[in-house]
Amino acid sequence: MEKPVYSVNSDPQVNGTRMNKTSLFFSRLIQQRTLALMCLPFVIWAFVFKYLPIWGWTMAFQNYKPARSFSEQEWAGLKHFRILFEDSTFYRVLRNTLVMSSLQLVLGFVTAITLALLLNELKNIIFKRVVQTVSYLPHFISWVVASSIVLTVLSPDGVINLLLMKLHLLDKPELWMGKGNYFWGILAGTQVWKDVGWNTIIYLAAITSIDPAQYEAAEIDGASRFQRILNITLPGLKPVIIILLIMNLGNILESGFEPQYLLGNGMNLEYSENLDIFVLKYGLGMGSFSLGTAAGIFKTVVSFIFLFSANHIAKRMGESRLF
Repeated sequence: MEKPVYSVNSDPQVNGTRMNKTSLFFSRLIQQRTLALMCLPFVIWAFVFKYLPIWGWTMAFQNYKPARSFSEQEWAGLKHFRILFEDSTFYRVLRNTLVMSSLQLVLGFVTAITLALLLNELKNIIFKRVVQTVSYLPHFISWVVASSIVLTVLSPDGVINLLLMKLHLLDKPELWMGKGNYFWGILAGTQVWKDVGWNTIIYLAAITSIDPAQYEAAEIDGASRFQRILNITLPGLKPVIIILLIMNLGNILESGFEPQYLLGNGMNLEYSENLDIFVLKYGLGMGSFSLGTAAGIFKTVVSFIFLFSANHIAKRMGESRLF
């Protein structure tokens, strides 16, 4: 008598496991229906504004003409990607984007973590709240206002030039925004000033989750403040730091648009123009929608590679990860 052959789909254990997982999922969904309904508008928003526009990627593979319908468009294959990778301007803006993103990533992490550690050590609650409020207020200033402040401060008759001339560090006013090699540093400093307080909030929240008994035990053992920070606070922040690092690496080509657009000018264009401005210039300024879309696809693909690579490395190292 031949033994019956069971496929994977007909295995009762496998089917039972799938049914259990499915029923568990729906039972949890019913139990948490209030939260699910609250999330529904955001899911719809993400689908409409983040996923439906992906259909526009087809423009990168066409000689796209706005006046024509989809069926009338002329398909061009990878022509626009070849043009993109042969364009020296593309490599210049890619360099600028990577440098600006790297500076923002490094300085953003270092300054936010340092400020969070210093605020955590403050014993005067009133002073701590004042410092925290003052530090994150610039985050709520629009980039239009923030850029105007920076341009005023760094103008030839601005406070920076006046101060440096008073200290005899400059003989004459410096045209800070007129020299491209200053732009990356100015932009990085501006972004730190604007976002350091806001970025600190998540680290302060993570510090509050650390068991106070660890600090008490370390203090009884004679550990100094620096030793407690080094051996208790920083290890407690490690999972949060890794998760945020993975997310920021996924946005490595998102160096911003507004600050570069508002602070950039003809004299620092070689250093201020990034991929987003490149897409705007070619896509809308020159009417080359296909080339602009190809540059946008390149940015998205690279971001996916960085995100999944960083997550995989964290997984291999046994650290916290996104998925």
